Amino acid sequence: MINSVQSNTSALKAFSRQMSVSANNVANALSDDFKKSRAINTEGENGQVDTVITKINTPGPLVEDPLSETGELKELSNTDIAEELVNQIAVEQGYKANAKVIQTYEDTIGSIIDMIG
Repeated sequence: MINSVQSNTSALKAFSRQMSVSANNVANALSDDFKKSRAINTEGENGQVDTVITKINTPGPLVEDPLSETGELKELSNTDIAEELVNQIAVEQGYKANAKVIQTYEDTIGSIIDMIG
């Protein structure tokens, strides 16, 4: 059971990293030329959860630069706010599920100690 709690703890950290990456994407969504990143959680050694962060280099939309007198185009961020919202909801649910497992473990241990002591 201890290994399970350690796995759940590493999952909480991984979900926190995912949320940080998504929050950074949202914070920079209006920055010209910003390239979003994506954090993917994978199974690591001994049931631990690892996070792989990659930069997504797809081009953002091109729009006419309002500050340019020659009608030059500029590239906007490739961040999709709707996609980030969906990712954040999934991350939140994963975080809550792992936190609930840890809470249940602690409650169970407390009940066993009460029975013994």
